[in-house]
Amino acid sequence: MKRLVIALQSLFSRKRLSGQRIHLRPPKRRDALKWQKLRLSSKDFLIPWEPTWDNFSCSRRAYMRFLKNSNYLANMDRAYSFLIFNNIDKDLLGGINVGNVRRGVSQSASIGYWIGKKYSRKGYMYEALKILLPSLFIDLRLNRVEATILEENIASKNLLTKIGFKKEGTLRNYLKINGSWRDHIIYGLLQNDCK
Repeated sequence: MKRLVIALQSLFSRKRLSGQRIHLRPPKRRDALKWQKLRLSSKDFLIPWEPTWDNFSCSRRAYMRFLKNSNYLANMDRAYSFLIFNNIDKDLLGGINVGNVRRGVSQSASIGYWIGKKYSRKGYMYEALKILLPSLFIDLRLNRVEATILEENIASKNLLTKIGFKKEGTLRNYLKINGSWRDHIIYGLLQNDCK
């Protein structure tokens, strides 16, 4: 059984997931420049929702560190990273991280996501999550996926609700966002919610 789980994890960490307009795949070295440009051009748009940025946050070195860490965590079955690309022009649109994978009696994980400013409110993240979530339940054999968002992040609230996530409560001072400890609302999606 353990060998089967390891084989599934290995396949998932290299998996490409395709939809009508977009596809998701794990990050690669060749994505560094696209990632840098999109993150830099979207900095003001992303700052209110993410940890504090510095000048190093969007450097090639930062991307390479992210890539190395992503590969390590995927090999350990602790986290999986995906970048979202447009099917037509192969533009990078954003990313989704599946983190804090918990096995045993929990079989759960957390997701976080971001999208470039010029691609926001076009339905790309909705499509990306609709593609990814079934794979998390089937390929990774998860029972539960969680997402946490700031109370004022109306777009994310609407997105999660539309997908089927249920609001479960408030996590006090959960993450340090843009330099301040902030409460987050936790949303959960169970495997049974997707049927």
